[in-house]
Amino acid sequence: MYSRLSPIFLAACTFSHSVFAGNPIVPDVGLNDPHVHIFDGKAYVYATHDKSMENESFIMEDWWIWSSTDLVNWELESVLDPADTYIGAGFQSAWATDAAYRNGKYYWYFSELNEQTGVVVGDSPVGPWKDPLGKPFLAEDLTPTHEYDISVIEYQGIHYAIFGVWDYYIARMGDDMISLAETPRKIIINDPVGPYGEDSTDDKPSVHERNGVFYLSWGAFYATSENIYGPYDYKGVIVNEGSFAPGYDAPTWPHGFQQGRHGNFFEWHKQWYFAYCDISQTGNRYFRDTFISYVHYKDNGEIAPIRVDGIGVGEYDASQGKIEAEDYFTADNTLKLENPKGGFMVSAGNGANYIGFHNVKGLKGKKHLTIRVSTPIPSDSEIEIRKGSATGPSIAKFAIKTDLPDVFSDFTTELPELEDKENLYFSINPLEGQSVNLDYFLIH
Repeated sequence: MYSRLSPIFLAACTFSHSVFAGNPIVPDVGLNDPHVHIFDGKAYVYATHDKSMENESFIMEDWWIWSSTDLVNWELESVLDPADTYIGAGFQSAWATDAAYRNGKYYWYFSELNEQTGVVVGDSPVGPWKDPLGKPFLAEDLTPTHEYDISVIEYQGIHYAIFGVWDYYIARMGDDMISLAETPRKIIINDPVGPYGEDSTDDKPSVHERNGVFYLSWGAFYATSENIYGPYDYKGVIVNEGSFAPGYDAPTWPHGFQQGRHGNFFEWHKQWYFAYCDISQTGNRYFRDTFISYVHYKDNGEIAPIRVDGIGVGEYDASQGKIEAEDYFTADNTLKLENPKGGFMVSAGNGANYIGFHNVKGLKGKKHLTIRVSTPIPSDSEIEIRKGSATGPSIAKFAIKTDLPDVFSDFTTELPELEDKENLYFSINPLEGQSVNLDYFLIH
């Protein structure tokens, strides 16, 4: 059984098991159907694996786990072969997965084609793995839908399984995580829309919770409810015509760019992300990549359309112009709010506040830093820039004085000589008890 990667397996791979990339996060290997979880301060993507760029159908012979400490540098950690589960050897339909943690154990759930779901258990996020049941966790005759494409969510200490296609079902999981504690219930979605039109959904459901609202998504489409069981009200899409950077809108799926965006939402360092499938760089729907994009919620809780580009997340390119404040990698004591002028901004009030941007590259030779700032009423504040960490050495400081309420103004300061790539932290200090809103910064 594969637990961690053996030297024999690594020698057989035609790619490095450690990768530095933007989007796709791991190019040209067929990493897809991602579900990202944060365990012990590290990101793990539990995923499927399209075998070859030459695929003319879905040929998926195993499941993968890749890990990262910064969402930029990724390492292949574990491979699960169907031969090491109840399925057996020679299987080529290793479909979507998800994972969960409970009471010192990690559980990795996997789809057997579009029919059933199995589970393995391990002592770490990457195994070694053991099949505790020797049979499906969700058998094909459990409900009227197909028991695959599982999504697992923990809420208030209870885990729930969501699965199916067209019609989704939900059930509270047993404390052992390898059984159900109740009969699955059908999830009601009011007026759904999917890639095939109105009154339909798709496969690969996913559920996440934010501020007491549950978001049920199927690719680029989503609905919300205040009850995890539903009913859910359809809200819209997170990918639209304006989402794409040049070169990332096509090629795409037969039913358009909103089809096939299998993935999940996750939060880390007070930032939200969506990990999902894309084929714009491979041109082959049977050899997919994984992208990650920032997720920004409007003040009413709706999800703003994401940006699909090659920069990705967790790194920033100063040579490409302004860097949006809301795209931070880490933050403390700040709020992400809608900007009245469009888009989003970061707002900081009293106390210690900062936002951090890791892997900012293209800094060599840059002499100035410009920030765009507003305050609710005219007031004074300070913004200090540190490198390395929130307590690292100071490299620049702004004395901010605003003259008009809620009007953004630009402030510029000089920069010392920097390495070409740095981690930059913005410490925001309102001096008169008022909040400070940061729109973006520009290094030039």
